[in-house]
Amino acid sequence: MFDWRDYGNGIVAFDAGYVRPILAAIHMVVENGRVAVIDTGSNDSLPNALAALERLELGPAAVDYVFLTHIHLDHAGGAGRMLQHFPNARLVVHPRGARHMAEPSKLIAGVSAVYGAEYVERVYGEIQPIPAERIIEAADGHVVSLAGRELLCLDTPGHARHHICIVDTRTTGIFTGDMFGLSYRELDVGDRQFIFPTTTPTQFEPDEMRKSIARLLCYRPEAMYLTHYSQVGDVASKADALLHHLDAMVNIALQEKAAGGERHVRIKERTTAYLLSAIRAHGCTLPDSELHSIWATDLELNAQGLGVWLDTLKG
Repeated sequence: MFDWRDYGNGIVAFDAGYVRPILAAIHMVVENGRVAVIDTGSNDSLPNALAALERLELGPAAVDYVFLTHIHLDHAGGAGRMLQHFPNARLVVHPRGARHMAEPSKLIAGVSAVYGAEYVERVYGEIQPIPAERIIEAADGHVVSLAGRELLCLDTPGHARHHICIVDTRTTGIFTGDMFGLSYRELDVGDRQFIFPTTTPTQFEPDEMRKSIARLLCYRPEAMYLTHYSQVGDVASKADALLHHLDAMVNIALQEKAAGGERHVRIKERTTAYLLSAIRAHGCTLPDSELHSIWATDLELNAQGLGVWLDTLKG
């Protein structure tokens, strides 16, 4: 089933087809027949992107920009292949990420160190380099005009130092990548959405994450559009919940800082127990086994990221 969400005002989302259904969303902003794609999933996402354009009665030549919120491969792995098929498109990416999209060997090596080379090859395939002349380095405050519709790029570290969020000045909606956490649709209880932070390695910085979230709120967004998974509303209360969970997870990590060889296991066990308690308080009744399946990668990577962050602390 092709998950498709039309939010009006020229904003649509669809399933990237990454790993499992409704894990990663690709967003498109459409203005006067011109398109901006925000995040790309993996190489396997191209057929869904082409199907989305067809549903919009547009073709590959209508894409003017492909934005990457950051260069983690679940967001950026399909960028090279998409630009091969979108002849007019230019890539918009944080300056820290630009060189890695032009020459992805170090990016692939870094991801392989976390996931393993076999996993990277199986899930992402061959990462295609992007010609430097097709890359726009989006420093803080950079504005892209999509047929006159301004998309404002904000430098938002905390999840990664190469992370941007994109403000749609037409609607005040913000495309947040991983900066505003994760909110999976399977965990919705009625119209209430559960949200929690992603603290993955290697550049998780909780103080910077708090600052970036506060900065996003200054724009009074009507909605946030997360890569995992798409629109969340009631933004102020979501931010409160996100920061509450962030503080709890950071405190767990700090309490386990001196746990030695057991540290990773203990952080993972305790953050898992914390999130299970929080989702039960939210009213979710899915079995623990299903929640573990939905969260499997997040629980592991969050614990890894918290550990990497602990190692940066003095004393």
